[in-house]
Amino acid sequence: MCGRYAASRRPEDLAGIFEIEKWEPKESLEPDYNVAPTKEVYAVLDRPLKDVEDPKPVRQLRKLKWGLVPSWSKTPEGGARMINARAETVHEKPSYRRAFSTRRCILPADGYYEWVTGKQERDLEVEGRKKRPRKQPYFVTPADGSVFAMAGLYEFWRDRTLPDDHPQAWWVTCSVITTEAETAPLAVAPADGPHALADIHPRMPLMLTPDRWDDWLDPARTDPDELTSLLAPPPTGLMRAFPVSTAVSNVRNNGPELLKELEAPEEGTLF
Repeated sequence: MCGRYAASRRPEDLAGIFEIEKWEPKESLEPDYNVAPTKEVYAVLDRPLKDVEDPKPVRQLRKLKWGLVPSWSKTPEGGARMINARAETVHEKPSYRRAFSTRRCILPADGYYEWVTGKQERDLEVEGRKKRPRKQPYFVTPADGSVFAMAGLYEFWRDRTLPDDHPQAWWVTCSVITTEAETAPLAVAPADGPHALADIHPRMPLMLTPDRWDDWLDPARTDPDELTSLLAPPPTGLMRAFPVSTAVSNVRNNGPELLKELEAPEEGTLF
């Protein structure tokens, strides 16, 4: 799954990476090293500009809320639970299939966090002495330092309790698509830790390599078979993972120090 990630790149940098044609400086976000559900995040999408006659899609950098609210939902309350959409079923689930057809986006990240239950706690479970598990967070990121382009969906939701001209009358929300975690060896693995992404968690965000960006973002692509082929996992061996401080487990903590690689898992959380 993807329940937390880091996104520190400036909009100017993202504009160059993704060939952005339109973004509003007033929508700029501060670097976020602990992105959690319901937070505002950057999304790259292709869509015609509002109040412009030309229907041609324009690549935009937009600010969305993480946690998809379907257009038909009566309230936005379920958005916090809809942060992930499974690649295997996204084309058929009522909450996601319309967005999958024409409202696909890329959610840029530095990488994502995932937690592994410590060895001592796992041993206690085996012995039948289960206690509250102490988990070691790992940060997963492209080994070459490139942007982690997560496949996503976005949706519009109208708050009918507000007038049309109210600035919060429309919500634009998003979800990260996940797939089965790689079982192949990591490009760079910690000496004392997981050697594959599947050792950390059975799911991972679907990362799109640059050769898939244009096809994924193209709203004219609506054929289910073509779209399903875009959900194929990326090549293996592109990622690295390393242990980071358990401080990231508290959403109130936020700063570049959260991405500092530990020489070994913290005491009591050995892999």
